[in-house]
Amino acid sequence: MIKLGFLVSNNGTSMRAIVGAIEAGTLDAEARLVVSNRREAPALELARDRGIAAQVIPTLPDPERADARLASALVDAGAEWVILSGYLRKLGPRTLRAFAGRILNIHPALLPRHGGRGMYGERVHEAVIAAGDLVTGASVHLVDAEYDHGEVLARVEIPVVPGDTPSSLQHRVMAAEPSLLLSVLQSIASGCSV
Repeated sequence: MIKLGFLVSNNGTSMRAIVGAIEAGTLDAEARLVVSNRREAPALELARDRGIAAQVIPTLPDPERADARLASALVDAGAEWVILSGYLRKLGPRTLRAFAGRILNIHPALLPRHGGRGMYGERVHEAVIAAGDLVTGASVHLVDAEYDHGEVLARVEIPVVPGDTPSSLQHRVMAAEPSLLLSVLQSIASGCSV
């Protein structure tokens, strides 16, 4: 069984899918902690409703202190892996060191294309359409000190169809993300390399 910590800024869509898989018995894992940088994030309510410890750790105005608090909270909760679920803040060096090679993010494009600072949400899909890409998708990658830079562990391709809008493309990519991330976590939980 793997013990998971989640970082969220809003709804925590991936977190919701993972918690659902744990509850359904299809993922051998335990959700140990949910942390948000925003007090009003709906994912915190879901965590509390499910009996998962939840904390708010704002990243401003003191990012260094927030990094130290975040690393400590995850370690104290016994998290072995950390999942970014729509967490819109760059992780600090303490958290990155404490969980080196054990922080996962899912990005709504085929990295390294359309990644980096400011590339999240509909902005990614706008860039895909503007570039004339025929295929996009989602990438599960390890998190390091640069945005969307770490090693890609798995990806799924989604065709870009004529008439796609950023919203329609986002909808199709988001629909594919939970099963991709769950497959990576199932591999980790079973002791397989990813």
